[in-house]
Amino acid sequence: MWRASVLTLFPEMFPGPLGISLAGKALGAGLWSLEARDIRDAATDRHRTVDDTPAGGGPGMVMKADVLAAALDAIPADPRPRLLMSARGRPLAQSRVIELAQGPGAVILCGRFEGVDERLIAARGLEEVSLGDFVLSGGEVAALALLDACVRLLPGVMGKEASGIEESFADGLLEYPQYTRPAVFEGRAIPEILTSGDHAKVAQWRRAEAERLTQERRPDLWAAYQARKKP
Repeated sequence: MWRASVLTLFPEMFPGPLGISLAGKALGAGLWSLEARDIRDAATDRHRTVDDTPAGGGPGMVMKADVLAAALDAIPADPRPRLLMSARGRPLAQSRVIELAQGPGAVILCGRFEGVDERLIAARGLEEVSLGDFVLSGGEVAALALLDACVRLLPGVMGKEASGIEESFADGLLEYPQYTRPAVFEGRAIPEILTSGDHAKVAQWRRAEAERLTQERRPDLWAAYQARKKP
């Protein structure tokens, strides 16, 4: 079973949206498990303090290394990667999601305030992961997104095996445009080729559209795609 452990100051945020739809059904069916641990349970003072002022001065508070270490160490040692949701982390890519989904699960630390004591990151070998170049109030929303991306790839979660193959980033391209009935919507018709019944031409059209959209919208992905195609 794929196992997720989340360390957070707000365990009530979980499972949240992961408790419904595909992820929720899979959770109920025992295809994966989720535990949310309250970081404050690792604090030793009566105020359950988890943060302190930053060394060197500055605004905000920093999450304490000793408390976070105790919270992490309370999880029995296992081979799951230990992740820190962090705006300065490596951007999460579908390739990493696939690696995580194919593994035993993940232990995820959700940061808050101004961040986490750097010594904790080094001492526990945390992998910093970012959802993009923006800042959230905390790591919980990012953790939910990461877990959703992983869980949907677990065997038995998605209804059709092919649904995870022909989507954005599966082969380094954005997904081609999708259409369904009615045949005409506000004067806009479904492209004729999609209703032609010629599967080879449909596949060719979809590939061309995926390449066009990727080139237009994500030049970074397009450049990487082109580099992979070179002999």
